[in-house]
Amino acid sequence: MKNSSSNKNIFIDAIKQSFAKLAPKTQVKNPVMLVVYLGAIFTTILYILALIGVKDESAGYTLSIALILWFTVLFANFAEAIAEGRGRAQADSLRSSRKDVKAKKLKAPNFDSDYTEILSSELKLGDVVLVVAGEQIPMDGEVIEGVASVDESAITGESAPVIRESGGDRSAVTGGTTLVSDWLIIRITAEAGKSFLDKMIAMVEGAARKKTPNEIALQILLVTLTIIFLVVTATLLPFSRFISNEVGLGSPISLTNIIALLVCLAPTTIGALLSSIGIAGMSRLNKANVLAMSGRAIEAAGDVDVLLLDKTGTITLGNRQASEFIALNDITEEDLANAAQLSSIADETAEGRSIVILAKEKFGIRGRDLSDMDVEFIEFTAKTRMSGVNYKGNEIRKGAADAIKAYVELNGGVYPEKCEDIVKKVANMGGTPLVVTKNFKVMGVIFLKDIVKNGVKEKFEDLRKIGIKTIMITGDNAMTAAVIAAEAGVDDFMAEATPEAKLKLIRDYQSKGHLVAMTGDGTNDAPALAQADVAVAMNSGTQAAKEAGNMVDLDSSPTKLIEVVRIGKQLLMTRGALTTFSVANDVAKYFAIIPVLFCGIFPELMGLNFMNLASSTSAILSAIIYNALIIIALIPLSLKGVKYREMSADKLLWRNMLIYGVGGLITPFIAIKAIDIILTIFKIV
Repeated sequence: MKNSSSNKNIFIDAIKQSFAKLAPKTQVKNPVMLVVYLGAIFTTILYILALIGVKDESAGYTLSIALILWFTVLFANFAEAIAEGRGRAQADSLRSSRKDVKAKKLKAPNFDSDYTEILSSELKLGDVVLVVAGEQIPMDGEVIEGVASVDESAITGESAPVIRESGGDRSAVTGGTTLVSDWLIIRITAEAGKSFLDKMIAMVEGAARKKTPNEIALQILLVTLTIIFLVVTATLLPFSRFISNEVGLGSPISLTNIIALLVCLAPTTIGALLSSIGIAGMSRLNKANVLAMSGRAIEAAGDVDVLLLDKTGTITLGNRQASEFIALNDITEEDLANAAQLSSIADETAEGRSIVILAKEKFGIRGRDLSDMDVEFIEFTAKTRMSGVNYKGNEIRKGAADAIKAYVELNGGVYPEKCEDIVKKVANMGGTPLVVTKNFKVMGVIFLKDIVKNGVKEKFEDLRKIGIKTIMITGDNAMTAAVIAAEAGVDDFMAEATPEAKLKLIRDYQSKGHLVAMTGDGTNDAPALAQADVAVAMNSGTQAAKEAGNMVDLDSSPTKLIEVVRIGKQLLMTRGALTTFSVANDVAKYFAIIPVLFCGIFPELMGLNFMNLASSTSAILSAIIYNALIIIALIPLSLKGVKYREMSADKLLWRNMLIYGVGGLITPFIAIKAIDIILTIFKIV
């Protein structure tokens, strides 16, 4: 019900805005529709003149033309207004989360420092504030001390809180979000009115949307076509009068009909929808929780042909999973699984849980209640690089191969060569080996591997079909990277990647004419993000990464890059499809109007009136009625976008030509003839 009410409000507001946009300063921004606007004004004047006896055409006919032209302008305004209305609804939702709250401004950057309470709007760049659980973060900033859970649902829509901490790639916080636990000391990185949320609101509601290069180029083409038709139609009035008066053929074409002809010849369909297509594209990106800092970035995403993808979290799950127990010769696999499971019962990491699950799945070994037994759990530390359990006089440990080797040998045990061979084999296969020992005797190895996400290989295949090359970026060694790359089905990979290597890779591809997209979240990603044509920074990342990118993913999901590319391509496909339809429409309208309009002067042209339109009056009225109605009919398509399909540019072009080209050619003939029949039956003309 809430969504229905919201849509109703957007619809009502769009109707109001349609009339508000009739202001000349608004109309002049769209030159193609400006011609229709001026045509509506002139035909209105001609109607008034007809009422007082100065007739160009009959008053009723002129009024009909004037009203239809005004409706054409209103329909074009409505298309833009409804797209903007959606953006304003999103902006209002975001604006509700932006409040002027009290902030604890610290005198020194530490928890025990004295503070003064000031309003968030008074905070300056570089100020340090303390935020505790239950309080709203007053302004964008960087965490300089503390670790806490932050509720970002007001911005991202995700209900689960996220961790923000100092010193890492998850140090950026956004004003308007709420601290759920603990405390944070934050250095302010934005002033009032210039925060991330302020920029987001401006972009979402279209206030900061600038026309993109492709949009400008298309508009120049449409304006050029309109000027050509303006010149052509302007010459028809004196030409027809000369033929009529001097040669004595027929009667001259009226000014009303000349204006109507110009409107029908000009590319008004795409001219009316061009702005709404761009705004709707931005809106679709915002619905995907991605903020584009410019419309250019969305268009660039549609033209991207090289994707740089982080391995961890994008191609793989990000958490290594136990996939196999490899026992030494004198140990059974079940005994190894039993020991590994015992050592992992208290291990709450994803790796530890996966070991318990694998032992259960393979041998039915279930978790056991050790609460009443003499059990000592040994937690993993960066120093020991192992964890385990002391259980009924037994010492069971699992950990990195070199750490276990040192532990076994220090306690008088022997580290077998066979285990070293297994460790090397696992590493060469792209996995991580965990060695298990019981009472200083090595039992075998747990094979941990990065699990490639389900469906990723198919996604990369789809991208390949549309000419996009995928490159995996990872800090792993070349052997591990090669195994994951082969399993995921990427086209290429970069192992042991450094910030300099990423930057060089992007520049190399760009120098060959490619458009490159990448994701990043750390300060070390900033140079490459700044260089990439489409750079999606994670909202959870550092301020440097967010400033370097031209898009920010509010969900901080590295896989979002693929969705961004799809939305960009959908925007270009929608614009191309509707442009094709519009041009084809105009060609059909020429055949509908021109023969009957000039048959009084050149009777031979009646041979081209294969639609058998009743009269020139009926033909022109039918054409401009269709011209107005088709704008309304195409608004849903301009807002929703053409359905995205993975196919090559050539196939996409032919499909567009077949559906929107041929469809745009046939539809006007059918619709204009139908309108002509209705006008004739009801004797409207």
